[in-house]
Amino acid sequence: MARRTGRPVSRRRTSRSPLAASAGALLPAGLFVGSLGLALALSAGSVATAFARGIVTPVRRRHESIRVLGVNTAGDRITLRPHPDALLPGNYSFWFAQGGGHTRVGEITGRSETTVTRELIATDFGDIRSARTGRFAGWFYLGPRELGFPYDNVTVATPVGRAPAWLIPAERSTDRWVIHVHGRATRRPEALRGVPVFREAGFTSLLISYRNDEEAPPSGDGRYALGDTEWADIDAAIDFAVAGGAKSVVLMGWSMGGAVALQAALRSTHGSVIRAVALDSPVVDWVDTLNYQGDARRLPRPVKRGAIGILGSRWSRLLTGLSVPVDFARLNVLERAQELRVPILLLHSDDDGFVPSSGSRELAAARPDLVTFVPFETARHTKLWNYDRDRWNGAIAEWLHSLGLTS
Repeated sequence: MARRTGRPVSRRRTSRSPLAASAGALLPAGLFVGSLGLALALSAGSVATAFARGIVTPVRRRHESIRVLGVNTAGDRITLRPHPDALLPGNYSFWFAQGGGHTRVGEITGRSETTVTRELIATDFGDIRSARTGRFAGWFYLGPRELGFPYDNVTVATPVGRAPAWLIPAERSTDRWVIHVHGRATRRPEALRGVPVFREAGFTSLLISYRNDEEAPPSGDGRYALGDTEWADIDAAIDFAVAGGAKSVVLMGWSMGGAVALQAALRSTHGSVIRAVALDSPVVDWVDTLNYQGDARRLPRPVKRGAIGILGSRWSRLLTGLSVPVDFARLNVLERAQELRVPILLLHSDDDGFVPSSGSRELAAARPDLVTFVPFETARHTKLWNYDRDRWNGAIAEWLHSLGLTS
């Protein structure tokens, strides 16, 4: 008979994570799985809410993602870490010190695997030599004085209050006006790039501000409506233009300003005065754009769908601060293409990186009788003028001429 030693029988040990072990000790297996699923759902919901809130909340602080390596002794060259924006040909604004500094950079003069050197055109304010990071911006001019044209500071009476604007008269008396509409998270200077080509064509320019852009009065909820309310400020600007003698108005919109301009074209009380719409990197379908941005952030499909659902829901105010949910169907110009009544020029880069050019291409295909599409490559979002100024100006001048809207 075998002897019994009194020792416990040895059992095979299985690998188990501390988290699973502690959870298993506290919860039955089925309840643990269910709790884990709930935790993942709550996490996805939190990400979706943050994504949705970020879309409609005005930006007050911009991320500076480009590393500054140094400025040469002469002060006419700046060296940066490679970045998609830093590698673009052309002339750009470069903001640093969290918006406390601004300089302008020109063409690339040298490049290696780890550096890119560009012309340093001029520093407007701030100490660029002490900068460590910064960001590129398409808008190149800071104010209308830099264009060399006479101008006036005026205000437009919008539904939310008086909004500042710049009025740049045509060289000769005219009844043709263009209203320039900047994009999301920017201000009037973004649109200054469009003034010279329109002035050459004989237009008076009105560069407006609109609700929640840091210059104009805020809306009641202080949130972007993605064009669904902002268009009323454009309508007020057309009122201003008509009172000033305008009989033909062109709307020129940038990015979200393109969405705003399109809504004005569809909903304005001055439909007979609006003659045409010119757009740079426009949003024509917000759902497509938000999915595109979600893909860029590698967000799962449920998170993207959740964010769009939040923005369009009646209870979105609890999560986003919106007083009224976003009406994506009303903002979808692709679905409303047959309602368009005026010629439209679309300028869009296929590597936009923020707003897909597919929407512009689809709108042009849907309304070839009204829409002219001019594709760019390499230029990225709202930087088409910076990348190829001559082509950008030429496309607008040719389009205006084709419509009989030049002097």
